[in-house]
Amino acid sequence: MTDYSVHEPDVSGTTTEEWDEPQLEDFDTDDIGEVADHFILLASGFPPENFTDLKLPVVEPDGDLNKNALQTAKSGGHGAGAIDDRDEEKQESFEELIDNLANEGFENADFGE
Repeated sequence: MTDYSVHEPDVSGTTTEEWDEPQLEDFDTDDIGEVADHFILLASGFPPENFTDLKLPVVEPDGDLNKNALQTAKSGGHGAGAIDDRDEEKQESFEELIDNLANEGFENADFGE
């Protein structure tokens, strides 16, 4: 089982724009630690060893917290439910972080269960 680290991302603003999961080349830096600030799960700890260790992106490359990304991270298909070998306690922790980020960034955000 992978020992994921839950990481609170750095945000500079918010957006409700359409969401596409970012790729490494979408960022203006090669510093994987800076890129990790856009994700909430890290498979290798912080700073991560490589880009593939980053899971559940919720912040655009420009630093804006994306409401649609939070919803995707909370849902199953490409979000938390799609991550293999996660433990239940960590899942509760990152789902709580998703809810907190949504409520802080977007008034009355409710992604349900």
